[in-house]
Amino acid sequence: MHNVVISGTGLYTPANSISNEELVQSFNTYVAQFNADNADAIARGEVEALTESSAAFIEKASGIKSRFVMDKEGILDPQRMAPRLPERSNDEWSVLCQMAIGAAEQALQRAGKTAADIDGVIVACSNLQRAYPAIAIEVQEALGIQGFGFDMNVACSSATFGIQTAANSIQVGQARAILMVNPEVCTGHLNFRDRDSHFIFGDAATAVIIERADLATSPYQFDIVSTKLLTKFSNNIRNNFGFLNRAAEEGIGARDKLFVQEGRKVFRDVCPMVAELVAAHLEENKLNVSDVKRFWLHQANLSMNHLIVKKLLGRDATEQEAPVILDTYANTSSAGSVIAFHKNQDDLPAGSLAVLSSFGAGYSIGSVILRKR
Repeated sequence: MHNVVISGTGLYTPANSISNEELVQSFNTYVAQFNADNADAIARGEVEALTESSAAFIEKASGIKSRFVMDKEGILDPQRMAPRLPERSNDEWSVLCQMAIGAAEQALQRAGKTAADIDGVIVACSNLQRAYPAIAIEVQEALGIQGFGFDMNVACSSATFGIQTAANSIQVGQARAILMVNPEVCTGHLNFRDRDSHFIFGDAATAVIIERADLATSPYQFDIVSTKLLTKFSNNIRNNFGFLNRAAEEGIGARDKLFVQEGRKVFRDVCPMVAELVAAHLEENKLNVSDVKRFWLHQANLSMNHLIVKKLLGRDATEQEAPVILDTYANTSSAGSVIAFHKNQDDLPAGSLAVLSSFGAGYSIGSVILRKR
């Protein structure tokens, strides 16, 4: 059995950013037009009038101030309110592959590795843009990596599940090193006409190099001390879009073919589950919560993260203990916790204990205990 480390991380950030103020202006323009077009039906009580949003409401509800997106113009167009990402030829790299390559190249550089050192590619994300061929095999081809590749989806927990899957393969000798990437175009499945959720998501891609400790040369190494995963079925976060929609015409265009959630129920259910899992994981490894120097948590909602860490520490965490990237990136699904990790790791001294944790639809929760070398 081989010891395993994370030796490099990478981040692809889209060029375009949308502020809360820009998003609200577009949304409120749509609301005004909808209410005007349906004024008579609203007056008769047949249609419910829509309510405007505000930047202050968004920040209070989520902690989000802006988000990076693959397409800004289509999202802010009140007549469209969805990203415009034209189909590409089968001879061109797909959008997810393009994003994954950007993050992967940075991770390879930090790890001091080339494609020849990598034996496998895992693409782990919430929304894959096609059924097959696997995006991972496309990324493998684009980077010139020999070996194997496959896609996996555990929603917002895809990265931690991907890390455990890669670590397991390396431990038993099936691979020397694996590239695990999380390309997320979350704006593609977001309903920008829903006041309760139109502000939640942004786009980004992250990458992690997981490899045998005895082969690692990077100055950015973290021992993977242990991993722990948990799933519990829930309908409180759901997206029913899929290839079978064409076999059921009555559902085409329905609200549930985009992201839907019962936010208050998710908050109530998930926060204690995450805190309990991480606490149990540390205890199983005879580690104290007080010894953890940093928590890189899934970046979905600022209040959730504050509550989870408070349950663990018994007090409010400092920004250094639980870094936040949610304010500028919004919720990037599986990429969020890795963005926090990527941007807030180099200052930790050798020997520091840390936890990378994700949680989301499923429900799915992942915990990865790391120690900096």
